[in-house]
Amino acid sequence: MARITVEDCQRRVDNRFLLVQMAIKRVRQYRQGYEPLVASRNKEAVTALREIAAGKVMPDDEALYTVLPEDHTVPADED
Repeated sequence: MARITVEDCQRRVDNRFLLVQMAIKRVRQYRQGYEPLVASRNKEAVTALREIAAGKVMPDDEALYTVLPEDHTVPADED
């Protein structure tokens, strides 16, 4: 089973408090009817973290975002 961790997300966003705020905001968006940006059968919080780690969700202040090399991939959602 592939797992997403906070460390995977912190490669993109180094500030843990900002990371939590981003994930919470994204979960609220799901509950309002927004569609996930990555394929995932996980709970909303995990899906939000997957999106952040994949670089699909970015903070409002892009100076707090770290661009990773193109070869970085997020583990796929597996059974």
